[in-house]
Amino acid sequence: MSLRIAVVDSGIHAPNPYAGAVAGGVSLVGGDWDDVLGHGTVVAATIREKAPHALLYAVKVFDHELVTGARLLAEAIEWCVEQEMDLVNLSLGARNSGHAAMLAEAARKAVASEIVLVAAAGYLPGDLDGAVAVIDAADCPRDQMRRIKEKLYAASPHPRPMPGMPSARGLAGVSFAVANVTGLLAASIRHRANPERTPGP
Repeated sequence: MSLRIAVVDSGIHAPNPYAGAVAGGVSLVGGDWDDVLGHGTVVAATIREKAPHALLYAVKVFDHELVTGARLLAEAIEWCVEQEMDLVNLSLGARNSGHAAMLAEAARKAVASEIVLVAAAGYLPGDLDGAVAVIDAADCPRDQMRRIKEKLYAASPHPRPMPGMPSARGLAGVSFAVANVTGLLAASIRHRANPERTPGP
């Protein structure tokens, strides 16, 4: 059975060959879940590189700029719980501690449902109990991650190389470290479930 991974971001541009087929999704900002910014598509492609057999779902919380609200983010996590996702990639974050309680309740529901939330360390929801937190490490190869301690990993800040998406556009940073860890965790989970298979590239 394929893992179900939600990409909470700016949507996914389904025709992009590197992101691959999108199994479904939802837009919480109106319209459809197609990506007009590119960020979510590159995140999805980075996950797909590591976990080619996963089912990717777009959960759109950004529209024309990379800004969203805590309530919308909590709603996105709750949608992932309702849709029985296995992993949720959150290449985003907030630092306003006033949002902690709302996001913690959504995260609690996800963890209780055995959903793996992957997000940036130093931000919400990455710093919430039960979340897998990620920091970026420039010296880490893109096909590896380093476990620093329980539920804290380091990974490359570089996404999957994609024609038309040069690094000069600023597509590097902890967002893509999070995506690399999500993909590597998905490959690891699939390998444990199917030990006769080798993990994805």
